[in-house]
Amino acid sequence: MTYESKDKTQSGNTPNRRNFLKKTAIAGGAAIVGAPFIGNAEAAKGKTWKVQSTWDAGTTGYALFEAWCNGFKEASGGELSITPFGAKAVAADNNALFESVRTGVLDGMNPFTLYWAGKMPASVFLSSYPVGPDQPAQWDTMFYGLGLLELTRKIYAKFGLVYVGPIQHDANIIHSKKPVQSVADFQGLKLRVPGGMVSEVFQAFGASTVSLPGSDIFPALEKGTIDAADYVGPAVNWDLGFAQVTKYILFGPPGLMSVYQPVDLMDLTVNMRAWKGLSPQMQKLVEDRVKTYSLDHYVSIQKRNVEALKKFEEAGSVVNRMSQADLDAFRKAAIPIWFKWAKKDADATAVFKLQLDYMMNPIMGYVDAADIKGQSL
Repeated sequence: MTYESKDKTQSGNTPNRRNFLKKTAIAGGAAIVGAPFIGNAEAAKGKTWKVQSTWDAGTTGYALFEAWCNGFKEASGGELSITPFGAKAVAADNNALFESVRTGVLDGMNPFTLYWAGKMPASVFLSSYPVGPDQPAQWDTMFYGLGLLELTRKIYAKFGLVYVGPIQHDANIIHSKKPVQSVADFQGLKLRVPGGMVSEVFQAFGASTVSLPGSDIFPALEKGTIDAADYVGPAVNWDLGFAQVTKYILFGPPGLMSVYQPVDLMDLTVNMRAWKGLSPQMQKLVEDRVKTYSLDHYVSIQKRNVEALKKFEEAGSVVNRMSQADLDAFRKAAIPIWFKWAKKDADATAVFKLQLDYMMNPIMGYVDAADIKGQSL
């Protein structure tokens, strides 16, 4: 890749980063101006929730989220409307987002569930983690078939929140300025990751990790503050301009986009008072729409991933894949860290125990007694 001008496109496809940010600011600003002023006549027709996503306005992910929110008024017969906000539009960072929903400044949020590791250790097990369950159907089975949803709701209730349900999204991949082809290349790498368990596994291979929100990754790569960044999949990463500041993309072994976050779940979480303000019928409608949105969100992003990866390759990006040996090394490093996080509190233990039993069941067969020898809960 060449970098003659940061504002020039590459192969005619790379989005102009500055135009993208300008559009994002306009979209976010319009949402902020319009949201707080709901007149009495309008309020009498039904409730209006303010819900902020961690998707940046202007990205593929936010377009899907916005369309879903905008469909609530018609679907509910006017009983519930949702005003969508992009990342940072109301709450400026992840901690502020959590507190804004907990205190009722916002009625809900659409975050990456992993972001709450510092507040609730169990959350590292509520989205994919290094070499854990790696297929979307496995997560849906745990949430809707094996009791994980009920367990999660009990945990969130302690914070005055209702975890409505998981939203399938994508795997996470790594974009880098220099070649990264195996776990050996993590040594000394300055890498953006989401924190928590994921950071600790990369640190075990010698990486220096930092946590940044999605909108801060491009400038950090551009300035050389970091060498590489995990974020989401090709579709959104293309929207964010990663092709302009990196040349290499790292996937897992064939058939597995990522070994460290293969099924990076989002969710819908709402303020407890806002949830209780809905009728039981409306609560059921919201739950059902989360389930259908999860499928629509996932398949839409996968389709756009295929299209976006072609654009990355046309722009000069080079795709590398980890080997099976790398996957085995990752698993060996990750398992002790699983147990470390599982022992942080009783909630984390309970969630992980449910998942470990599932992974050790012959139906999955991901883990056996030899893998966890010497580990205990």
